[in-house]
Amino acid sequence: MSEAARNFLAAQPRVILGHWPTPLQPCDRLREQLGGPRIWLKRDDCSGLAIGGNKTRKLEFLLGKALAEGCDGVITFGALQSNHARQTAAACAKLGLSCDLILTRAVPRSDEFYTGSGNVLLDRLLGAHLHIVEDSDAAFEKFAELYEAGQGSGRQLFGIVPGGSDSTGVLGYVQGSLELAEQVESAGLDLSTIVVAASTAGTAAGIVLGAEIANLNAQVRVACVYEPASVTGAELDSLVAATAADLGCAIADPSTWSVSDAPLGEGYGIPTQAGQAAIELLATTEGVLLDPVYTGKAFGYLLDLIAQGQLDEQRDVVFVHTGGSPGLFAYGPIFAE
Repeated sequence: MSEAARNFLAAQPRVILGHWPTPLQPCDRLREQLGGPRIWLKRDDCSGLAIGGNKTRKLEFLLGKALAEGCDGVITFGALQSNHARQTAAACAKLGLSCDLILTRAVPRSDEFYTGSGNVLLDRLLGAHLHIVEDSDAAFEKFAELYEAGQGSGRQLFGIVPGGSDSTGVLGYVQGSLELAEQVESAGLDLSTIVVAASTAGTAAGIVLGAEIANLNAQVRVACVYEPASVTGAELDSLVAATAADLGCAIADPSTWSVSDAPLGEGYGIPTQAGQAAIELLATTEGVLLDPVYTGKAFGYLLDLIAQGQLDEQRDVVFVHTGGSPGLFAYGPIFAE
């Protein structure tokens, strides 16, 4: 790791919110059933903040910055069942900050499972103020309204972009990749591939850049679950470049990552058969829960890569488990069927 990057990371305001390091767990029973390469789960679903998830790493840097700036409240965005919103609400509760969540109806569902359980239930339990809007235009209007009202009353509010995916949030997964590199070395893995789901691309950007800095020498396979590959790829490129500039290091070699929207299916928040099968397979072989929106689709993509013979069976693969299990309750009917 370059000295400039190490110094920059160390100098950033950060508040510890998670339980680190998260486990790196082998999937031995899964391999017995499937064959193929040995799969390891980087268990960021065990990060410890309100059922865990990947956003905790980003929030450590984002809310560290908010506290350093003297902010007393946070406003952020997400879909109605946003994992980012739930973890932000939990972090704000822990730190004594007010939390306003602007949630859009990004998924065409209005049943009680989707609108009242899962992350929505937890958001309310964690004390967040929910503002449910129809689309992104209404979301930005609500943000302006809340921010101006806060300023008018003398408050200092901190805005977080969707998913916490800016060059500050990306640092969480640069740091996370350094943690992973230590675990890979300790376990003696011959790592060929890292697979991760991507929506707003901040997690994937941090892994791409962190893997390069840590010399992991692995191909990062990014599974799109929110937008087509053209959109996600462009956002990923932008975040990698911006964060590399902040760190004072070279941009990661574009040949070291790839982006696929094969897992996306009919769109964001719409389950796929492959994703559902992946959820059931990992649950029954390893006792690990995925979700229908993010990790289920991404793990289904990994299983497809194995089925197609695209991964070296003699080398190791890491799947970054970004959490999201509250979504299982919001999508209960698909499993009942």
